[in-house]
Amino acid sequence: MARKANTDSADGAANTGRLKQIALTYKMTRKADPKVGLVVAAVGIVTFGVFLAIGFLIDHPIYLGILGFLLAFLAMAIVFGRRAERAAYGQLEGQPGAAASVLQNIGRGWSFTPAVAMNRSQDVVHRAVGRAGIVLVAEGNPNRVKSLLAAEKKRMNRVVVDVPVHDVIVGNGEGQVSLKKLRTTLMKLPRVLTGPQVTSANDRLRAMGDLMSNMPLPKGPMPKGMRMPRGGKMR
Repeated sequence: MARKANTDSADGAANTGRLKQIALTYKMTRKADPKVGLVVAAVGIVTFGVFLAIGFLIDHPIYLGILGFLLAFLAMAIVFGRRAERAAYGQLEGQPGAAASVLQNIGRGWSFTPAVAMNRSQDVVHRAVGRAGIVLVAEGNPNRVKSLLAAEKKRMNRVVVDVPVHDVIVGNGEGQVSLKKLRTTLMKLPRVLTGPQVTSANDRLRAMGDLMSNMPLPKGPMPKGMRMPRGGKMR
């Protein structure tokens, strides 16, 4: 009995957590998309109404009504999810590190390393490794990030010469990939590597190090009154 009570309590807490998460997502979405509630409700009502009308026409209103209710709920969930995703991307658009936020949730089969290259203007290059090979994702000024991408490719060529390398510049200009299409773009790349090859490439890249791990940091506490230099170059 105690074990069952604990299970019921855990399930109740999980359900409460999901409801709170849905409510929070709705509030955040509504700020960017004030009509989301009306649109989602309209989709549910129209879907249910169509199935109920068909049910009356074929003399099965109860059966079609139940089916319509379930499909209406599903349609509402799909529409809400898409509008919430669009609102989230809209809030991230133009923010520093927006591409990193998307890449962190790219899904299984990918290994993500943020800020493998950066300059003083805070243009940055992230790295994702998967079955498609290595993808360098740059965000910042399009003219400046090209040199960052070229330098990072040259650095990687020392350790991974047999792995395809793709580069993506995040933005809304010509030849760039918008933030909302970034994940889809990576997922559509052809898969040319096996699992062991991906692991091997990751190991070699980690051995090479990245921007954060290569930065020389002094050991011990920072002396009092010491300030970080401004405008200094990262090596």
